[in-house]
Amino acid sequence: MESISVFEIIKVGIGPSSSHTMGPWNASGLFLDQIRRSQGIAEVKEVFVEFFGSLAKTGIGHGTDIAGMLGLSGEDFKTIDTTTVDEKTEKIKSSGQLNLGGEIIIPFIYGKHLILNKEQTLEFHPNGMIFKVVFNNGEILEQDYYSIGGGFVATKEDNTMSDLCIRTLYPCHKGEDILKNVNKLNLDKISDLVLLNEESWRPENETRKEALYIWEQIRECIYKGVNKEGLLPGGLNVTRRAASLNRRLLGDKTYNTQEEWYQLVQEADETFTTINKWVSCFALAVNEENASFGRIITAPTNGASGVIPAVLMYSQAFTPYKGDDKIVRFLLVAGEVGTLFKKNATISAAMGGCQAEVGVSSAMAAAGLTEIMGGTPAQALMAAEIAMEHHLGMTCDPIAGLVQIPCIERNSMGAIKAITAANIAIESDPAKARVSLDEVIQSMWETAQSMSSRFKETSEGGLAIAVNVAEC
Repeated sequence: MESISVFEIIKVGIGPSSSHTMGPWNASGLFLDQIRRSQGIAEVKEVFVEFFGSLAKTGIGHGTDIAGMLGLSGEDFKTIDTTTVDEKTEKIKSSGQLNLGGEIIIPFIYGKHLILNKEQTLEFHPNGMIFKVVFNNGEILEQDYYSIGGGFVATKEDNTMSDLCIRTLYPCHKGEDILKNVNKLNLDKISDLVLLNEESWRPENETRKEALYIWEQIRECIYKGVNKEGLLPGGLNVTRRAASLNRRLLGDKTYNTQEEWYQLVQEADETFTTINKWVSCFALAVNEENASFGRIITAPTNGASGVIPAVLMYSQAFTPYKGDDKIVRFLLVAGEVGTLFKKNATISAAMGGCQAEVGVSSAMAAAGLTEIMGGTPAQALMAAEIAMEHHLGMTCDPIAGLVQIPCIERNSMGAIKAITAANIAIESDPAKARVSLDEVIQSMWETAQSMSSRFKETSEGGLAIAVNVAEC
C-alpha cells in the first residue's frame, strides 16, 4: 500500500460537495484529456455525460450537473470566480451550446447531452458516471468514472490517487504504524513523523508554506461567511445564520478588515457559552459558503468542510496553543489521520453515510488539537478514536438533496465533539483504552457496509423523507 500526502486530504475546493461536485468536475477534466489524446477537441461533434446512483438522486441539490457542464467547458474549480457559476451554467442551458474545453462550440442540450439517471446505479460504486464523445468521423469514445470521496476519481482500472500516492520512508497505513514509527525514531510528536514523510513530495519549508496557505484560505472563508446575509440557494429558503451570530457575539464592536475582525474575536469574552457559540459560528460560516458554491477547504470532504476550520480557529483565538508552528502541526496530524480512514474505510457519504464525512473530519480535528495541546502521539490517536466512536452509524440524509439540512449544523456538532474528544484524551492514559483507532476505523467500515443505501446520500431515507421536500 502506498502513502497519500496530507494535502490530498486537506485541500482547496469548491462547494457544495467534494464527491458530487468536485469529483464530477475532475472527471470532466480527465475526459477532456482523453479526447485530446485521441482525435483532439477540434474533431468533436457531440459530447454526452450521464450520472447514476447517488450522483443522480441528489445531483441537482449538490450541483453535479453544474460541475459536469463547467468541467467540460474547461473551467477549473480552484480558480473560477465563484460568483459567476450560476451565470455560466444558465448560459449553457439557455443557448443550447457548450464551449468544449474552452476550444470549440458544440450543441449541448440539457436533458439530452446531460442526464441524471435516478433509476440505475453502476456496480463499481454508487457515485458513477459515463462520458461519451462522438467525433466528426463517426467514431465514439466512452469512459466510466466514479467519484470515490474527497474529490478523488476512479475508473474500474485506475484512479486519480495513483499518481499522487508514493512510498514514503516511514509508511503509516494504520494507527499502530504511526506509534511504531514515532517510537522507532524516538520522536515526541506525530507531526515530526509526518514532516519526514511529506519530504517524499516536497521539502519541509514547502510543506509548512502549504499548511499556512491552507490556514489563510480557512480564515478568508470564515470571514466571508460571517459577513454574508440572506437565503442559501436551492429552494429550501434556509437563512444564513453565521452573520447574525457573529454580529450578536461582537455587540457594538465594528471592523473594516479581516485582521480587525480576527483581533476582536481574540479579545472576546472567554466564557464557556461564548466560546461554544464562536465555534458554531466558525463552522456555520464555512458550510454556508460551501452550500452556495463558495471556495472552501475540503477536509476531508466538502460536506464536512466546517469542522477543521472551526476547531483550528478555536485553537488560535481562544487557547494558548497558537502560532504558525502550531497551525502547521495541527493540519499535518489532522491530514495524516484522514489518510487512515481513506485507506482503510471510506470518506464518501455515498459509501458510508455521514460518519464517513463529519465523523472522519471530527476525528481528524480531535487528533490535530490534541497534538498542539501537548498530547502524546498515543493521546492524539485516542482523541481521534473518541471522536469517531461517537459518530458511528451517522446517516447521510440531506433534505431535498442539498448540503444544508442537517449538514450545516452537523459540522458545528462535529467541531464541538472534536474539542471534547481532545480534552478527554489529554487527561487520559491511552494504555488503558479498550478501543484503538484502528478498531474504530474497522467498525466504521463494517457499519458502512451494513447501512442501507437509503441513508447513503440518496435522499431516500431519514430526514430527507420525514420532511418530504422535493429535490430542488
